[in-house]
Amino acid sequence: MKKLLLGNAAVAQGAYEAGVHLVSSYPGTPSTEITECMATYPADEVFVEWAPNEKVAAEVAIGASIAGGRAMSCCKHVGLNVMADPLFTDSYIGVNGGAVFCVADDPGMHSSQNEQDSRHYARAAKIMMLEPSDSSECKEYTKAAFDLSERFDTPVLVRLSTRVSHSQSLVEICEREEHPVKAYEKIIPKNVMMPAMAIKKHVLVEERTKKIAEYAAECPFNTVEDNGSKIGVITAGIAYQYAKEALGDRVNYCKLGIVWPLSETLIRDFAATCKKIYVIEELDPFIEDACRAMRIEVCGK
Repeated sequence: MKKLLLGNAAVAQGAYEAGVHLVSSYPGTPSTEITECMATYPADEVFVEWAPNEKVAAEVAIGASIAGGRAMSCCKHVGLNVMADPLFTDSYIGVNGGAVFCVADDPGMHSSQNEQDSRHYARAAKIMMLEPSDSSECKEYTKAAFDLSERFDTPVLVRLSTRVSHSQSLVEICEREEHPVKAYEKIIPKNVMMPAMAIKKHVLVEERTKKIAEYAAECPFNTVEDNGSKIGVITAGIAYQYAKEALGDRVNYCKLGIVWPLSETLIRDFAATCKKIYVIEELDPFIEDACRAMRIEVCGK
């Protein structure tokens, strides 16, 4: 069955279908509706709460993940500042049950006191980040994020924006997939990040980043659209929709669903097929700078 859903409602549907057990969030537009929608699902299947602030929300979700449940926490870009302390450490700890953190950026400051580009947090914390471009992808990416979290032993960030969160498109509705709560094991070197343990975990985090980048080269969320042009556009999220609306099929597209870590292999292979490359993205030149670091000549802002 297909249903017309807001991006935020689609995120909630994806988490529900993935078998999430707990959602702890702090409200902030444009992310608020995710948790409001989660509260409409049966209480015996998923526990939903508003926390006193984003840091507490993140810690509740992290605790549930360590205990073996699938957990999610949602906030807006400003709230990610508050959430950063436990989130950075959770990157080193990893997960037991899948842990997903949804952050909604607000380009244009429609309801915020500043603009921030949350992709920088993904890179700084060394946490995988997915960025959907419509409601259907909101559901699919969020649903997959829990599996990827457990596969790579990492929390996963899902980056939204105001336009994606508050626009509607058709979404395929599926049944909930139950995932029993995993057994908790007291593993101090994994779950306690005192310096002696954190130093060793840092090496594992770097190795994990390389594995995720290798996966990104073949991931179905990263796609190339060959329209027979010598002009290429590298883009992600809502900027992909803007580019398609403005340029149609006159250019080739490299659409990134995983915006960190970026697949150097995918980007280099795409660039090799084009004479001129444009990067279209909102807020900071995140992809643009990464391409330049690869010594790929691109036109950006």
